[in-house]
Amino acid sequence: MADSYQDKLDEVNADLVAITRFVGSAMNQATQSLLDADLTIAEKVIESDARIDTLCSSVEERCFDIISLGHPTEADLRLVIGALRIATSLERMGDLAEHIAKQARMRYPKPSVPQELRATFAIMGGVAEAIVSKTGSVIANRDVSLATDIAHHDAEMDNLHRELFTIVLSPTWKHGVEAAIDVTLLSRYYERYADHAVSVTRRVVNVVTGEPYVAVDIT
Repeated sequence: MADSYQDKLDEVNADLVAITRFVGSAMNQATQSLLDADLTIAEKVIESDARIDTLCSSVEERCFDIISLGHPTEADLRLVIGALRIATSLERMGDLAEHIAKQARMRYPKPSVPQELRATFAIMGGVAEAIVSKTGSVIANRDVSLATDIAHHDAEMDNLHRELFTIVLSPTWKHGVEAAIDVTLLSRYYERYADHAVSVTRRVVNVVTGEPYVAVDIT
């Protein structure tokens, strides 16, 4: 029973790592569809979100199965509950990538962001790629030392978000209200993506160290 129990825990962890890769790929492709006004890639991201949702639901079912096996230790219970919360955050990260792709699709064949802001969104895409890659490592290896790096990436994303918000509110903004709304929404999607990655990391820290989970303000 003990071996079966541990095997199931290992399977859950492996599934979470796999989902992280899918979520990272979705965001990378969403950014590409946004910058290149590429409808084919946008559609691919939108279609792939169902797979992420299915995998996250599978993790949840596995977690409930583990709980039903018997009397988990405090550490195991913390791991299972953490996995449930992590799966939820990863699913939402996938949803955010889908939102970006849908925005690119909605404005096609026109670009969704003004030319002068493409570089900023490219940087945001790069930050998202870095943060989700390290988040995967945190889950796979329980390497909580990466929490500091992830927090720095999150702060960088916050700064980029504020920068874009300042630009669209500037009296020199010349692209109209619709473009301002598009830029603000897209920027917010990237910021929330990073926030969820921070939430995942804090969950892993809680599992590994037993330190209380500190909630991330994701609204």
